[in-house]
Amino acid sequence: LILATLGVIVYIRKHNIRVIHFADAMAPTMLFAYAAGRIGCHISGDGDWGIVNTAAKPSWISFLPDWVWSFKFPHNVISDGVPIPGCVGRHCMELPLPVYPTSLYEAIIAITLFFVLWAMRKSIKIPGLLFAIYLMMNGLERFFIEKIRINNIIQFAGFEFTQAELIASIIFLLGLTGFVYLILKNNQKNGSIAA
Repeated sequence: LILATLGVIVYIRKHNIRVIHFADAMAPTMLFAYAAGRIGCHISGDGDWGIVNTAAKPSWISFLPDWVWSFKFPHNVISDGVPIPGCVGRHCMELPLPVYPTSLYEAIIAITLFFVLWAMRKSIKIPGLLFAIYLMMNGLERFFIEKIRINNIIQFAGFEFTQAELIASIIFLLGLTGFVYLILKNNQKNGSIAA
């Protein structure tokens, strides 16, 4: 991902496209692509699932199928869990207990955020601001979904967190810093023009 990002930056600069404008253009697209990727995670059952969820499905979502609330990921591609009775061949395993289908939740959240950014794109006139908002949204989404996702816990200086929570926090703070910087810079520019 890092090398691909650097490659894209080199390519767009070679063609005289400003990185900040390209980042704004890509912000909604990255959310859409992320949603598509998470649908793939859900369908394949690649281990990107949540913690055990044996709680009864809340009545306010009773109209939805049970697998939206908790799912055993039958026929998962990593062959994790217990054998499915009567299944023969590859991918004949399912989880012994249902879990939160966090990949599905992330797909729904990402597509929702895509539409939010898509609706905002024409009203934001400050270059880079849309991308900063994307970073904050992406960081918040990822941080909170980690609360119900299976992950390795890191213990450092008396704190417990996951690697994804740390990365999400950094992404959010980068977005917030960029947002504040761009707003202040724009206000300063407009103030000097008015003077």
